[in-house]
Amino acid sequence: MKLFEKSLCLALILTVLFSFTGFAAGCEDIPNHVLRLHVLANSDSTEDQSLKLKVRDRILTESRGLMDNVKNKTEAQDAVRAAIPQLKAAAEDEVKKQGYAYPVDIEMVHMYFTTREYEKVTLPAGDYDSLRVTIGKAAGRNWWCVIFPPMCLPAAEEPKELGDVLNANQLGIVEGKGDFEVKFKTVELYEELKSYLEKKK
Repeated sequence: MKLFEKSLCLALILTVLFSFTGFAAGCEDIPNHVLRLHVLANSDSTEDQSLKLKVRDRILTESRGLMDNVKNKTEAQDAVRAAIPQLKAAAEDEVKKQGYAYPVDIEMVHMYFTTREYEKVTLPAGDYDSLRVTIGKAAGRNWWCVIFPPMCLPAAEEPKELGDVLNANQLGIVEGKGDFEVKFKTVELYEELKSYLEKKK
């Protein structure tokens, strides 16, 4: 990378850091406490999008109680990894049941997400651990949610909530207690710049 580009990027990053230190720090730590579920459809066709939702529903049903007694993200990841064979078999069965022959892959990944809204919360851009479910070519629109804390999983017992794993500052960020739209966009640009610089090394 040219010296000018590096200097420009560094200046922008420093500006972001000094302008939004508390907000950015809170955003950067949120992925350390959250585990996501990410389901990608084969394509954007109506049929493939419908299949994606059926696979999603089957996985959520199969995951009932998976997060019961789970206290933190590390335990959540362990529980999910142990359940992957069962979840993959269920997803493959659902695809076959709906009359398709698409392959299904399920794995734990660490991947970048842009700022996303789910129900009444907003998760800032950043690199998150996620249970990733791909159907066929995985070239279609995706669906996502938070599986720890279990915001979208049915639970047999009272589950942990975001307020149980995030501090007050972080909870305020995701629940939008304040006008954060510009700050979320700035953090997103910051995260994208970090990723760009990492690739240029």
